[in-house]
Amino acid sequence: MGKSLVIIAHPALSKSRINAAWADSLRNEPRVTLHDIHACARDGSFDIAAEQKLVEAHDRIVFQFPLYWYSCPPLLSTWLMEVWQRGWAYGPGGRALRLKTFGIAISTGSNGDDYRPDGRYHHNLEEITTPFELLARHTGMHYLPLFSLTGVREVTDAALARSAAAYRAHVLSADPAIIASGADDNRARTVYPGDPGAHIASG
Repeated sequence: MGKSLVIIAHPALSKSRINAAWADSLRNEPRVTLHDIHACARDGSFDIAAEQKLVEAHDRIVFQFPLYWYSCPPLLSTWLMEVWQRGWAYGPGGRALRLKTFGIAISTGSNGDDYRPDGRYHHNLEEITTPFELLARHTGMHYLPLFSLTGVREVTDAALARSAAAYRAHVLSADPAIIASGADDNRARTVYPGDPGAHIASG
């Protein structure tokens, strides 16, 4: 069984109920590394080499965050822009993520009925979070089914305990919903202007 890296992107994890419980369910699991990016950011930026090395050391990567305006919190976007660089995550030489397994776990204040074709938002959560599926496809990773908990303000302690147990199992052993082929597309093999000397992996 490979190691899992959970990237926690909650702006106030110590005040969280749902995301803190999810994290606590994994805290003593030796196969899981919990990485709170709000705790390690310095002036809103990151040690890119250290973050990349951490990702490289794990087989499964899960982004855990509360849904913010139908996307992720801003610092996670910053982390992605800084860490998942061209030539490392994608593009010529960018093979660091290929055939890893990736997924997201999100909590929402809105209840589950809002995320239905006939609900308030007219889209389900899988549709709303499609950009994360595209991240997996673009970088050659397998993609896990979405893990979510909606209506968090009304969640009982018993329901939260069940969710935390399910989350632990999901992080450790959920099967991907989408299997990556591992094959490069033409753009991954092409050196563009501005990429002099870029390493292009063979095969």
